[in-house]
Amino acid sequence: MTPAQQSQQTRTLCNLAPVIPVIVIRDAARAADLARALVTGGLPVLEVTLRSDAALDSIRAMSAVEGGHVGAGTVLTPDDARRAKDAGASFAVSPGLTDRLIDACAELDLPLLPGAVTASEVMRAADAGFDMLKFFPAEAVGGAPALKSLAGPLPKISFCPTGGVSPGNALSYLSLPNVVCVGGSWIVTDADMAAGNWAAIEDRARTATALRQG
Repeated sequence: MTPAQQSQQTRTLCNLAPVIPVIVIRDAARAADLARALVTGGLPVLEVTLRSDAALDSIRAMSAVEGGHVGAGTVLTPDDARRAKDAGASFAVSPGLTDRLIDACAELDLPLLPGAVTASEVMRAADAGFDMLKFFPAEAVGGAPALKSLAGPLPKISFCPTGGVSPGNALSYLSLPNVVCVGGSWIVTDADMAAGNWAAIEDRARTATALRQG
């Protein structure tokens, strides 16, 4: 799968909802119930970060939930990509982009959403064939104004900003012509997940689903 084909697939996923929940899961036994709450709430594309020992088992459990598209986040190496694919991940998300990761995801037929923030990084990703990118850490590197500035010289590149995105600023990103969706960690709180408060998570998912590009 070429980078262009990968970007086509990640763009399709990013178009499914205005928000992709970015999730850290520490108990895989709760993963399937969590996925069902999010999908029922209207957020079918889920990013499970590889930041916990339970991440891969959680991806495996969530991938079986009907209507969901589960990806692996914080994919840094070819080994991360292989383990994610073996666990059932349908896409990978990385904070950056390396030649080794490009080659691994192409070999695995694993769609990659790579990160880029500077014009040079975006141009490098575009040269490699990627036109759908992650913008991380969004708020720390200038937020929506920074992304708006990139739209002028790089109009064919689209983004999913993550990092500091919240209910209070999500619309400032979604109103930009080069933003397809945002990634956010506010949908799933540690407290609600630990308590199994799926109704609260589903409610936040419904609220996030109502966000629309301006």
